Amino acid sequence: MNRQIDENLELFYKAVLNLKDEDECCDFFEDICTVTELKSISQRMMVAKMLNEKCVYSDIVKATGASTATVSRVNRSLQYGNSSYKMLLQRIENDK
Repeated sequence: MNRQIDENLELFYKAVLNLKDEDECCDFFEDICTVTELKSISQRMMVAKMLNEKCVYSDIVKATGASTATVSRVNRSLQYGNSSYKMLLQRIENDK
């Protein structure tokens, strides 16, 4: 896909790609994100994991506290997006 990436996004992506380990990752995201932003991002990842495991919406909402709109949005990304959720979930599973 040909993306238009502005200078701000380019710097952010390069910063993320230069993180060396989980501690650096935690420190960076705690510095750059609010608690609410981190909660929202991590919640979406858990929703993606549960959708990938074929959990039903009502169970996902109950377990994560995500809205049905968030579950739908993540599901749409899983179905029609760039496959990044699936790729990362597979990598995490392979690392176990």
